[in-house]
Amino acid sequence: MMLSPLMNRDNLSVYISEWKGKGLKIVFTNGVFDILHLGHVDYLTKARALGDVLIVGVNNDESVRRLNKAPERPINPEYARATLLSALKCVDATIIFGEDTPLELIQDILPDVLVKGGDYDPQETDTQSKQYMVGSDIVRASGGRVAAIPLVEGYSTTGILAKGQTKLGDI
Repeated sequence: MMLSPLMNRDNLSVYISEWKGKGLKIVFTNGVFDILHLGHVDYLTKARALGDVLIVGVNNDESVRRLNKAPERPINPEYARATLLSALKCVDATIIFGEDTPLELIQDILPDVLVKGGDYDPQETDTQSKQYMVGSDIVRASGGRVAAIPLVEGYSTTGILAKGQTKLGDI
């Protein structure tokens, strides 16, 4: 099957059925991915190595604003962010979601592996903790596993934007 750059829930479910029917291990992660950088590529490549198919959920613009990343975020619109991610060879599908968390997507996909960055704790069970991985209980209950991938130090969108503002201030 030829993948389109972006999926919606209907066509993604068709691919998921096909992939699961072939016995492929599905990995899911999500995020804003506002300004693509080395940390993102490292993280996504390592996530993909945990299975056969990597699906990336991308927060839509409105949900990014609700996350209070910063008043000017996102820098890039949702379609641009998702399209850039879908161009990476380690990413098999991207889907934009508008909920505050990817819980509904995780319930729909039931991935074999749920992955987040190293600032999350796969063992955390307190849903109020910032280190809690939304959907981890569902993934485990369906026989899947939960993993965290260490972040590449010095690479974050917030850090990159802060550096840019500092350098612009010097001009």
